[in-house]
Amino acid sequence: MNILMASSELSPLIRSGSLADTLASLTSELRTLGHEVSVVLPYYRAIRENKSIKTRKTGVKFTVPVGSGRYPCEIFETKTPAGVQVFLVSRDEYFDRSGVYGTDDRDYQDNAARFIFFTKCVLELARRADPAPQVLHLHSWETALAPALVRDQRLPFRTVLSPHGLEYQGNFWSFDFGLTNLPGDYFSAQGLEYFGSMNCLKGGIIYADAVVLPGERFVDAAQTPDYGCGLDPILREQRHKLVGIPSSDDVLGWRPEADSALTAPYSKAKPAARSKNKEAFLQVAGLTPGVSARTIVTFTNATQQAGVGSLLSSLDRLLVDDVRVALLGTVSDDLTIPLEVARRKHAGKFVHFGEFDEPLARKALAAADLFLAPAAVEPEATWLKRAILYGAAPIAVQCGGLFQYVRDWEVGSNTGNGFVFTRESSDGIVDICRRALRTLDDPAQAEMLLNRNLGTDFSAATIAAAHVNLYERLVYPSYIGRAA
Repeated sequence: MNILMASSELSPLIRSGSLADTLASLTSELRTLGHEVSVVLPYYRAIRENKSIKTRKTGVKFTVPVGSGRYPCEIFETKTPAGVQVFLVSRDEYFDRSGVYGTDDRDYQDNAARFIFFTKCVLELARRADPAPQVLHLHSWETALAPALVRDQRLPFRTVLSPHGLEYQGNFWSFDFGLTNLPGDYFSAQGLEYFGSMNCLKGGIIYADAVVLPGERFVDAAQTPDYGCGLDPILREQRHKLVGIPSSDDVLGWRPEADSALTAPYSKAKPAARSKNKEAFLQVAGLTPGVSARTIVTFTNATQQAGVGSLLSSLDRLLVDDVRVALLGTVSDDLTIPLEVARRKHAGKFVHFGEFDEPLARKALAAADLFLAPAAVEPEATWLKRAILYGAAPIAVQCGGLFQYVRDWEVGSNTGNGFVFTRESSDGIVDICRRALRTLDDPAQAEMLLNRNLGTDFSAATIAAAHVNLYERLVYPSYIGRAA
């Protein structure tokens, strides 16, 4: 399959955030799978001045319309260390600058013109390419106008948009719409218009054939006011084209077989060493050791406080059993007193670590028999994925998209990988934890759960394969409309 990507960043050529790393990983894996993949980037000063990056002129020059004028560009070429072909759009007026998006924490005032110009150059390159790309995959707001331009010009490409953060929308004043050269009806509530401004990301969501978000849990959460960053009504309207593909970025470097923070690295092939990590963690955490003790680990942060109160309320009943509970992360001020009461009352069986300590977090996951998410899992499901990867059986409250990570354990059929509950309360937590603990008391079931979770594949290769599946559904006529 022939795929053309467009982005404002790509590691190691130019990087200001995780977008660059995500794209580098995805393109490399797609190439490994045998697909033709190229990336179009602006030719920034930082790339031009980097002596380790070897570029060459392609001889391709053209002009594109931006508002009332036509602006020339020249195309250069290079390759990433993984061998991915990169086209560089050169126009000094726009890209020969010290920053990518701005300087001194201020965006460049002409960012609309810069990236409208760049996006039009991407489409002109796609038109000239031989063989032509089957899919244009656009990344973040900087290239999100491409789907509208493709539709208006009736270009023969399927378009995929990955927002890489809904908070970054490319919101500009209405007069910048004239730079797109799109007909006026595109600037409407059903198009690019957003409370009187031009919103590039909104337009991309509306006009793209598919929109990729980081996992089905995120897809569900993004359609709510809490996580949609003001675009939740648009995402609900366009939910038929939303596709959840988990990101591998947040699990990079999280491999228990090669984790230097652990007392004893372990793997699916050698799981026995995992028990040594529990002994070490209980000692570090000040928890009472026990041969048959089960360890439950849960995480919280400043923005994910739901469920912590219910957890604290459940401890009197939960800790009657031979159980140890470790809570990691910041807790809101209104829970300070209940937390201190729990720490004193259940010393040796309950511990709280308020300051984030990554090595300690790694040790905790390696020690956990169960990982508890006492409220709706965060949209990115970062800690849930890491816990599963380290072999902990997950416990989570039912919420949209959870099925992609946790499936309820069925004793008779031995299917599933964790435990799902519906009552977001202390009673619900006690009931589901006791059910999970009873299951782990059966050595055969405990071993099956460990094997099912430990080393779960959240790898870049799996992510790339999911993208290929999406591309194929879009490109081949018998599948068009199912994902877009």
